[in-house]
Amino acid sequence: MAAITQCPRSRHKPVAPPPRADAAAAHIGFPVSALVGKARVAFGPASFWPRDSEPDLSPPPAPVTAFADQIPVNPERPRRAAALRAPQRTDRPFRGIALVVASTVFLACSDALAKYLTRTGLPVVEIAWIRFFVFVLIMMPAMMMRRGGNVLATRRPVIQVLRGVGLVGSSLFFIWGLSYLPIAEASATAFIAPMFVTCLSIVMLAEKVGVRRWIATFVGLIGVLIVVRPGTAAFHPAAVFPIVSALGWAFALVLTRQIAGVDRPVTTMAWSAIVGFVVLSLLAPFFWVTPSWQQVAIAVLIGIAATLGHWIVVLAYRHADASVLAPFTYSQLVWVSVLGVIMFAEIPDRWTVLGASIIICSGLYIAHRERIRKAQMRDTLERAPGA
Repeated sequence: MAAITQCPRSRHKPVAPPPRADAAAAHIGFPVSALVGKARVAFGPASFWPRDSEPDLSPPPAPVTAFADQIPVNPERPRRAAALRAPQRTDRPFRGIALVVASTVFLACSDALAKYLTRTGLPVVEIAWIRFFVFVLIMMPAMMMRRGGNVLATRRPVIQVLRGVGLVGSSLFFIWGLSYLPIAEASATAFIAPMFVTCLSIVMLAEKVGVRRWIATFVGLIGVLIVVRPGTAAFHPAAVFPIVSALGWAFALVLTRQIAGVDRPVTTMAWSAIVGFVVLSLLAPFFWVTPSWQQVAIAVLIGIAATLGHWIVVLAYRHADASVLAPFTYSQLVWVSVLGVIMFAEIPDRWTVLGASIIICSGLYIAHRERIRKAQMRDTLERAPGA
């Protein structure tokens, strides 16, 4: 093929080839919080998300170790590269902790309002549809005005769709659980998600899980059994719903790890909103009940509270590491318990408190082991030739 020469008078610079996809993927490790440095939940969970994490649409913490800052950038386009780069992290742990605690207040209010709406007779699918509709409205300015290219451009469209479906399933089953269970019990059970992340990482990411993490996972499952109490008069079949919700959330978090550093966080958020809205729009006509203006207002508040909660999580992970913030994400159990007493006269019994305590300890230990594993991965990268 004949060589093509450039006109001497041309002001256009030769365009450098885009970075190889496999080169970028080589630096993507074990991810979000979500969740979630966090990816961002992913429920979780974007600037939106910090570059080393991604929490998305929900509470349970999930560590992320995506080295997005190591992905090669086209030197011919420094301005574009700067536009795609996430805001710099700062070391302000107390500010990060305060933000995480504030986020759990918004998320707890979102859950409490969702439970209240189920008691008014509004279908679960319709509640979730309005929530994602608000999510899309909030994301619209970012999708239309965001600098740095098309926000919806993704290298992994299939994974983005699957991740969005996982988040929708998580939201639906959790609200279904709230319609039958005390809010504290449903929330405590849903915090089993980090244990599911451990299991799914083996299948989906081919990770090796050590004995200590397996023991922590088993202990967390014991905590769930204490909360749910199958085989006793206190058991309710709907107790399965928060567990399925946690599984969907964990599925979304593991997929977040596969796209962290490949797609921009705002891209992941936009796909989450659109996929959730489309899926629920297909389901809503089969369950639709014309809501009152009061129900619409409450549903809109649910969407705003949930979105604000996850946005504040994003800000928190810009100021502190996931290992520092993880313990404080469990403060959401305190807020939902308080709201349960105030709004629904639901007082958690001693078994729920005991089981929730075991689940929290298990989740914290898994987060601790993940922090150690992340540090080991970074040491390996630093010692590698040419690193």
